[in-house]
Amino acid sequence: MSEPYRGGCACGAIRYEISADPIFMNDCQCLDCQHKSGTGHGSYLTFAGRQNVMVEGEASHWKVAGDNGNVKTHSFCPTCGSPVYLTSVANPDFFTVHAASLDDPGRYVPHAVTYTVRGHAWDRVDPSLQHFEKMPPR
Repeated sequence: MSEPYRGGCACGAIRYEISADPIFMNDCQCLDCQHKSGTGHGSYLTFAGRQNVMVEGEASHWKVAGDNGNVKTHSFCPTCGSPVYLTSVANPDFFTVHAASLDDPGRYVPHAVTYTVRGHAWDRVDPSLQHFEKMPPR
């Protein structure tokens, strides 16, 4: 394992530390990620093992059903509004953070682009990455 991944919201009210390496890093072009980010995609790191995650501060939550019907809970700072992390009922052991919430966003190195079916020509994601029309199979 590398150095823990640390991050939080813009105002510092929510902080996290994850003592594991991510199992998946992706740019997602689904409509939910576009709306939430205000851009053409969201960028995420997903970790397995909730026991490796420490969160300080109280987040506000917004629940959204994905295309497959699974409910995702988006967690954001009630003070500054920064999106910080998300969880899923379908994968309760997974913990996903927004790449921009990292203290060192340079540690984010995407593995793939997901939901390209919703992508826009003006959102130029890395063409060398593997692209999936929706979420890749496990």
